[in-house]
Amino acid sequence: MAEPSLPHLPASSGGQPGFRPPGAGLRALAAAAAAIVGTAVLGVGAGFLWMALAPRALLVVAAPGSANVVNPETSAFIAADGWFILLSVLGGLVSGLAGYVLVVRRYREPAMAGVLVGGLAAALVAMWIGERSGRAAFSHGLAAGQPGSLLRVPLVLGGHGALAFWPLAAGLTAGGIEAVILLRERWREADLQQALALGPPTSGSPAPGSPGPGSPASRADPGDQPAGRG
Repeated sequence: MAEPSLPHLPASSGGQPGFRPPGAGLRALAAAAAAIVGTAVLGVGAGFLWMALAPRALLVVAAPGSANVVNPETSAFIAADGWFILLSVLGGLVSGLAGYVLVVRRYREPAMAGVLVGGLAAALVAMWIGERSGRAAFSHGLAAGQPGSLLRVPLVLGGHGALAFWPLAAGLTAGGIEAVILLRERWREADLQQALALGPPTSGSPAPGSPGPGSPASRADPGDQPAGRG
């Protein structure tokens, strides 16, 4: 009886576990650098979106160099932080998905580090662009403005903790995709090992539904049946 053949598993490059071809380290570093630069470019767009979408508090000039908030109970400062966090989360989802498809699934840890660092760089770029927008015009209007004139306050991020949302969302997205794929591969390997352990049915095994060799029906002799009369 022929032995069941095992499926062919491809050998690793070089025949040694963990073998890396020449130049793999440089390519991994280049992939990480590309992830950082590409994600930082997304931060430029997020900064301009924050500048366009976030509300700004309104000030009234009391004297040259001095102004008061028109509505002290305004929620514009909190809403500006909320818009920054929302844009950071969306940017992290996009950069995490794109980073995994383009570099992480091939270069693993170095590329993942590039995605995380790039997320922080993108958040810093977005904050810098948003806070610099309109600052020069506001300073000039405050210094030379007439009493009673109205000015819009430049965007200011309330706390640096909001900068963590972009790399956090990017890491969770790329890491979550990798975790799902690894889990599916482990399930597939477990099913394969179970199938190999059971083995194929042998040629001498009775077909399903047929009496076994030790059953009374199999031991009965056709000649033992009583002959009919006549």
